[in-house]
Amino acid sequence: MTNEPQATSVLYKQTLIAGLWRENPVFRLLLGMCPTLAVTAAVKPALTMGLSVIFVLFCSNIVVSLMRNLLKPHLRILMFTLTISTFVTIADLFLKAFQPRMSEILGPYVPLIIVNCIIICRAEACASKNPLLTSIIDAIGMGIGFTLTLCVLAGIREILSTGAVWEIPILPAAFVPWTAMRMPVGAFLTLGLLLGLVNAITKRKA
Repeated sequence: MTNEPQATSVLYKQTLIAGLWRENPVFRLLLGMCPTLAVTAAVKPALTMGLSVIFVLFCSNIVVSLMRNLLKPHLRILMFTLTISTFVTIADLFLKAFQPRMSEILGPYVPLIIVNCIIICRAEACASKNPLLTSIIDAIGMGIGFTLTLCVLAGIREILSTGAVWEIPILPAAFVPWTAMRMPVGAFLTLGLLLGLVNAITKRKA
């Protein structure tokens, strides 16, 4: 009995770390590729998308976990979708009301969070099978892992395409911007290199 709180603490820690590295949604599970490639031309939209995903993931995991014992197999996916779409609508309306410029930049990608595989995956794999606190920690870990991935990818692309990050100059004035980094080819190239780096690090540790 004395080891139970310690074991629970270790479980929570492992659940949190899983989303940051071992089961990172983008680098390890290859989920959410559409927003990863589409909104990472600059850090601001990438961070906004990441925070939106964290909000939706956090709230939907809470609701799904609370109703997990009431879910019927044939209604499971329907309930997941309705729950997720509710919080996506809240996030979308919030951006339109308080961040209209960012809402315009992100365009349809915020509403498309409804069908984001990360959200549905965590609802099915974690929230529908675990108690509330575990589901919350899972949502935080996965959400932060996804957001950090977007920001790293966006930071690299923004520096190489403008010489600045968040409109703050980083590279010297003599730097010639890489226009390709603003385009889809820049997203694919940067993501491919980062995936290769992650795989190399993983193999080296193994």
